[in-house]
Order: sequence, then structure tokens, then C-alpha cells
Amino acid sequence: MRNLTRRAALALAAATMMTGMAEAADQIALRFSDVTTADAPRSVALVDIFAKQLGDEFKFEPYFNGTLFKQGSELVAVQRGNLDMALLPPSDLAKQVPAFSILSAAYLVRDAAHMKAIFESEIGDEFKKMAREQAGVVILAPAYYGTRHVNLKGDKKIDVPEDLAGVKLRMPDGEAWQFLGQAIGANPTPMPYAETYTGLQTGAIDGQDNPLPNNKLMKFHEVTDQIVLTAHNVGFGMLLINAKKFDALAPEQQARMREAANAAFEWSNGQYLEQEKELIEFFKKEGLEVYTPDVAAFQTHANKTYLESPLSGDWPEGLVDRINAL
Repeated sequence: MRNLTRRAALALAAATMMTGMAEAADQIALRFSDVTTADAPRSVALVDIFAKQLGDEFKFEPYFNGTLFKQGSELVAVQRGNLDMALLPPSDLAKQVPAFSILSAAYLVRDAAHMKAIFESEIGDEFKKMAREQAGVVILAPAYYGTRHVNLKGDKKIDVPEDLAGVKLRMPDGEAWQFLGQAIGANPTPMPYAETYTGLQTGAIDGQDNPLPNNKLMKFHEVTDQIVLTAHNVGFGMLLINAKKFDALAPEQQARMREAANAAFEWSNGQYLEQEKELIEFFKKEGLEVYTPDVAAFQTHANKTYLESPLSGDWPEGLVDRINAL
């Protein structure tokens, strides 16, 4: 009887293991990479909302802190199928689809609500079509990161763009990002996000620009002295998936994926907006000077710089006016 019981237990265990392996094999793997931390609101939203709403048919595999792919390499990885999904800013897509550079221009996207309105409009449909046809990726939903401000070492007061002349301002690599730094008067310096703290600490750069929640998350306030509330750019990313991977899904799965992405970022957008309200006082208590410059002067300088540059030649005619009108 003992032998029979033992054999039955082993058989049950083997059957359970095989069932588990079969279920895992049937799951649709979604490898995702991002350069931000796992505790950022957008990361939490993807793990706790997006992945759960997808259900057991999918296996969401997130990699944060740029541990799987370095910043700037994710789009090509998604296109090649080495990665399934990524959350990328417009500037990354602009490397292959130049029209996307308009979405990273200074002072064009006004706030989180305006960003959402763009992607829910015919303009958003046009960008989604370009992404699919020219880059082979499907845009599921946009995610607000916060409004970008200039964060500097030293006590030099910044009031107009000319005050940033010669300032080595860390910006992500890529033409659109580097031009954004020039458009606000600085000397843009490419540097990976993960190396920015050390760059500030050692003096390799004089400052960086990021939304306030990112500044706190990455502890940039520990190695800087002031935050200039330039509000020169609304930071956001687009959740992308390889088009072939998406097309292989059933229509119901595709719809569920879009709904899950929208639900996740509806939550994280609110988290970022709430943090932005509170963080000015936090940084002041940490000893940083936080103040508002002549924003109108920055807007005028940036608009002139963009319109006189070859970069704006890639923008579809009339698109600036259409975006402003939303």
C-alpha cells in the first residue's frame, strides 16, 4: 500500500508539473524594457494594472533600470523581435520617422490633458499609422512623465535663455533631444540617464532637465542647487509593441491590451500630477532654490530656433496649428 501511495503521489506531482509547463508554454510572453526604476509610477502601473488586466494568457516580463537594453537601443530591439515592448519618447521614434520630432519640440504639448487629446484625435491616428507603416510598431497608449524643468549646480540666476549660454546641460542622445537643449539656450551634452547623477557629482555636466518626480526618484537634488521652472517640455512616452506580435493576437486580445494600457496610464498620470504639486516644497526644504524665469522669453527663443532649423522641415504642413488648436 505504501508503494502504491508513493507511486500515486509521484504521478500526481508529475501531472501537476506537466500541466504547469503546458500552461506556461501557452502563455504569450511580453518582454518589456525601460530605463526608469521599478518604483516609478509608470512602472508600477505596468506591473500592477496593465499585466493583471491582460490576464493569465499573457506573461509580462519587465526589465527596469536599463538592465536589458540601454537607452536608445530599445526601438531597434522591438523591431527585430529581441524585445516585445518598450515605453519610448517621441524623440526615439523621430530617429526613424522624422515627423515624430514635432512631439518633442519645446512648448508645443502643453500638459497631460493636451497630450491625451492629441492621441485621441485624428492627429494621433496619423502618428499611429506612421509608427506602424514606417517603424513596424503599434502605439498602444501615451504615458505622461511630468513637465520638464532645468535643474542646475551653482547659484547663477537664470531668467532668459541667454543665461544658459555655455551651460553643459545633460540631455538624452539623439538629434531631437539635443536640439531641445539648444532651443532653450543651453549647451546640450548627451549622457545616459543612469549616469546623470555621477555626471552632476563629478562636474562632467552643469545640470540636467527632467520632470520633478524624476529628479526626486533619481536623487538629483542631492548634487544640484537650483530648479528653474522653465516648463519647456511635457515629458511622455508611448507604449509600443512589435506590430507582427500584435497582429498575431486575436481581436479580443488586442482590444484588452489597449484597454489595459489606457487604464494603467490613467492611474500613473494622476500619480505624476499629484507628485508635481507637492515636490516644489519638498525641494525647497532640501535646500534648493526653486523659481520661475521669464517663461515667455524662453518660448519666443525656442519657437524661433525651431522654425529656423531644418528639423521643422520634417513636420507635416499645418500640424503645429492643428496641435495648438486641440
